[in-house]
Amino acid sequence: MVLSYFLRVLLRFGTASLLAATLSAAEADASAARASPNPAANRAADPALIPPVLNTRPGVHYAAGHREFALNQGVERTPRGRLWSCWISGEDGEGGYMLLASSDDDGVTWSEPRLVIHPHDASLSFPRRTLVGNIWTDPLGRLWIFFDQSMINFDGRAGTWAAVCEDPDAAEPRWSEPRRLWHGCALNKPVVLRNGEWLLPVSLWDRVKIREMPFRDAFKELDALRGANLLVSLDQGLTWSHRGATVKFPNPDYDEHMLIERSDGSLWMTARTKDSMWESFSRDNGRTWSAPRPAAIAHRNARHFIRRLHSGNLLLVKHGLGADVAPNSRSDLTAFLSDDEGVSWKGGLLLDAGVSVSYPDGTQAPDGTIYVTYDNERSRKGEVLLARFAESDVLAGRFTSTRASPRMLVSRALGMNVKQQEASRARGAFLQKQRAEHEVQGKRGAVSPAEFGEHAGGHAVPQPKGKPANQPLPTGPVKRAN
Repeated sequence: MVLSYFLRVLLRFGTASLLAATLSAAEADASAARASPNPAANRAADPALIPPVLNTRPGVHYAAGHREFALNQGVERTPRGRLWSCWISGEDGEGGYMLLASSDDDGVTWSEPRLVIHPHDASLSFPRRTLVGNIWTDPLGRLWIFFDQSMINFDGRAGTWAAVCEDPDAAEPRWSEPRRLWHGCALNKPVVLRNGEWLLPVSLWDRVKIREMPFRDAFKELDALRGANLLVSLDQGLTWSHRGATVKFPNPDYDEHMLIERSDGSLWMTARTKDSMWESFSRDNGRTWSAPRPAAIAHRNARHFIRRLHSGNLLLVKHGLGADVAPNSRSDLTAFLSDDEGVSWKGGLLLDAGVSVSYPDGTQAPDGTIYVTYDNERSRKGEVLLARFAESDVLAGRFTSTRASPRMLVSRALGMNVKQQEASRARGAFLQKQRAEHEVQGKRGAVSPAEFGEHAGGHAVPQPKGKPANQPLPTGPVKRAN
C-alpha cells in the first residue's frame, strides 16, 4: 500500500515530491509510534488500579521506633479544632507509604499514626507505592485525603485517589472506600472558586521520571497530558473531571502547582521548575492558560506554599529571607504576606533557619491562627515540624503573638536509630565471638586497630575496608531529591 502510494506521487509530482512525501510519511510513522499504546508495558502497571486498603489500626509496626524517613505532605484543621498531619515514610521512592496522625491540643502533642496507606505487595512483579498526597477540609466540614498509587517510583501513569471522612473529629474516624479520580498525583489542596466549583491541581509527570523497564515504553498515549493539570468538581466532590489544557512549564520538576483565585476572577497558577518558580494565568476558570513565564518570586527547585487567608491577604511560604531571594539550599523557610494579589510581599517570619527544611503546607483556623508543617532532614532525622503563628507575627518578623510557636514536633522517625543500634549489637556479638576464638588459640585480645574502629556498646566495631573509623555506614539507597 505504501509502495503504490509512492508510485502515484512519483508519477504525478516527480522525484522531489516523492522525497518530501517519504520524509513526511516517516515523520508521521515515528510520531504515531511514539504515541501508540504499548499494551504489554501498560498491563505491567495494572496493579496500581486496584483500590488500596486504608489501614485504620496500624499497630506498632508503624510506630516511630520502626519508621525511617519523613517527607511532609500536608496539614489540616477540622471544624471542631482537631489538627491532622500527613507525611510519607519508608523512602522517597518505590518503598514509600503515607501516614496520618492527629492532635487534639493545637499541635502540642500528636498521636501515633491513625491511618496508613501502604500498598506494597510482595507477590507483585514490581513494587507498588504511595508517594504523593495531601489532606483537605472541604466547605461541608469533611476531611479528604488525596494520595497517589503507582508501580515502582513512577510507572508513567500513576493515579490520583481520594477518600473522605464525614466526621474527622470522631474518636474513631471512618473513611470511605478510596476511589480513583484520574491519573498523576495531587500534592496540593483544592481551591473553592467563588462560583462554587472545586479545582484540584494534579500533575502527570514527564517521561524523564519513568526510569525502569518495561514502563519506559508505557502510556505514550498520555504524553499530551504530561504537565500541570486541573480536575474540577461541580457537585461538591461527588464526581471529578479533567478541565482545560495542560500547562507545560519549561524544565518541569514534578510541577507541584498551586492555584489562587484573584480579586478580578482570574486564576494564578504557580509551579516548581528546575529553574525557579514559574507562573501562568487563566481568565476562564482554568479552561485555557497563558504562556508560562518566570514568576517575580525567586525560589530554588523546591516546593512552595501559597494560599488566601481569611483576611483576604495572601500567605507565601518559601525558601529565602526575601521574596526576591533564592538560597543555594533548602534553608531559611520563611513566611510572607501580600495585600495586593501577589504583586509585592511584606514582612518575613523565619519559620526555620535549618539547611534541610522543605515541603511546606499550611492551613488556617477561624480565629486566624496559621499552621504550617514541613520536614526537617528527612533522611537523617526524619522529622515533621509545625510552626504556629498569626499574620501579625509575619509582619513583625518574630513569633510574638500569644499562641505563636516555632518548630513544634509532629513526628520523628526513630527506626534509623533502632537499626543502627541493632547493627552495633550484632557487630559487638561477632567481635566477642572472634575474641573468644583468639583466646582459645592463645591470641588473647589480638585485635588490630586497622581491623576494628572505635567502641560502640562496649565493643570495638568492625569497619569495612576503605571506610575510616567513626564514619557512619550508608543506611540504604539514595533516592531522587523530591
